[in-house]
Amino acid sequence: MTNVSRRYLLHLAAGAALTAASRSVWADGYPTHPVRIVVGFAAGSTSDILARLIGQWLSERLGQQFVVENRPGAGGNVGAESVVKAAPDGYTLLMVPPAVAANAALYKDLNFDFVRDAAPVAGVVRVPNVLEVNPSVPVKTVPELIAYAKAKPGTLSFASAGIGTMSHLAGQLFNTATGINIQHVPYRGDGPAMADLIAGQVQVGFATMTASIGHIRADKLRPLAVTTLSRSDALPGIPSVSEFVPGYEASSWFGIAAPSGTPVEIVEILNRETNAGLAAPRIEARLTDMGGMLLTGSAADFGKLIADETEKWGKVITSAGIKAE
Repeated sequence: MTNVSRRYLLHLAAGAALTAASRSVWADGYPTHPVRIVVGFAAGSTSDILARLIGQWLSERLGQQFVVENRPGAGGNVGAESVVKAAPDGYTLLMVPPAVAANAALYKDLNFDFVRDAAPVAGVVRVPNVLEVNPSVPVKTVPELIAYAKAKPGTLSFASAGIGTMSHLAGQLFNTATGINIQHVPYRGDGPAMADLIAGQVQVGFATMTASIGHIRADKLRPLAVTTLSRSDALPGIPSVSEFVPGYEASSWFGIAAPSGTPVEIVEILNRETNAGLAAPRIEARLTDMGGMLLTGSAADFGKLIADETEKWGKVITSAGIKAE
């Protein structure tokens, strides 16, 4: 058993140790006043969009305002730390981005351990990244890209939203899995990265479906594959990378977490209502339009995802020697 998995199992055991009586006291009438959903990135980010979408649903269902608070900085660490160190009373939540899994290995001086210090509440959505190229690149399939990169080493570069972001890690994993070396060029966010990819300053991208889909539909970028294990309904004719590189998977996922020690009954209320929201036609349609795959399930299911992804990307980051800016 890995250290990450062991920490997660111990976390579950500690949560289960709360008595039923104490849980009932804590959850009685919850929520009785507004709840904060902290987002570790700026307004307009995928995390922010999802927090506002789910927050509105929870406000309608639970009768109190779920207010989004943006606390950007340090790749999402500022927001994550503010939540795990908050009172475990259900009134401070985090919209969890995939960055929490990478940051555990990327930043050596964190004052918290997310797997240990957070209480998973519910998954929300998994969003594929898209392996895409500028139309000037003379390839139309993943095998053609691999062959081109091997035949012309040093001529291709890929843009990312920054060091340690999923668009960076997806590219690094692709390089490692295929034995090629497409040079990484980090940007400060998806916007600048996509602008230079469209302009041809860089040739390859691994951006999220959310950032990519509009440019693909406008024929400004050519999609080669999605990075989830299965194909995406948003681009049904486009294969997954795993069809050519077995086992490859590098998607962005999001969910909700609270501070460790949050009463189990409150977690259960939030999990139940979040899953109900994912089943609501208007929310399901919005997430599907983003290219998302719904992450319904229990709090434990989401906790396992966080632990598994922390272990997976920790190995990639360590083996590649990736360091935070």
